[in-house]
Amino acid sequence: MTSDLSSVPPRPTLTVGFDLDMTLIDSRPGIKAVYDRLSAETGVWIDSELAVTRLGPPLDDELANWFPAERVAEIGDLYRALYPDHAIAPTPAMRGAAEAVAAVRAGGGRPVVVTAKYGPNAELHLAHVGIEAEVRGWLWAEQKAQALIEYGASVYVGDHVGDVRGARKAGALSVAVTTGPCDAAELRAAGADVVLDDLTEFPAWFAAHTSAAA
Repeated sequence: MTSDLSSVPPRPTLTVGFDLDMTLIDSRPGIKAVYDRLSAETGVWIDSELAVTRLGPPLDDELANWFPAERVAEIGDLYRALYPDHAIAPTPAMRGAAEAVAAVRAGGGRPVVVTAKYGPNAELHLAHVGIEAEVRGWLWAEQKAQALIEYGASVYVGDHVGDVRGARKAGALSVAVTTGPCDAAELRAAGADVVLDDLTEFPAWFAAHTSAAA
């Protein structure tokens, strides 16, 4: 007796979400360059060294430390206009980033990037470092759950407690890396299911994860 394979429903594609800043790319050099240029153009002092130690939350949150509330929207537009010329070239991929995304594809999965960064600038970064993935931008912390649910992501990888909160709200497994501003203890306390030192550890973890789920 032969089985009718046409009646077997297709196995759903495993979708894995990735944060961008300090997860897939080390955006500190580029963002520092933009803040320095922004300071020069506006005449307002910005401690760019300090600003890049707290990447993750939306840009407006950081700009509010340096500009009055009524100017934040205007300055944000200027920042985004300056960004392509000053931030892309100096920004490298994080160690293991390309290999982590490749591991998802090799396992039959779909990588997507869900970030608080302005989407077009996020796409420029990915093109620069040679990483291909769909992008959804301007989503922070719990807001990221909107895109993760829409994409059907079952795993979300990030470096910030906000990423952990977004994953949990979406019902996705939270995989955290300690390459950003939050250490392992903070990430675990926020509810991360898995904590890795960096993305070089991701392919082995992902292989074990998909084998267990098979």
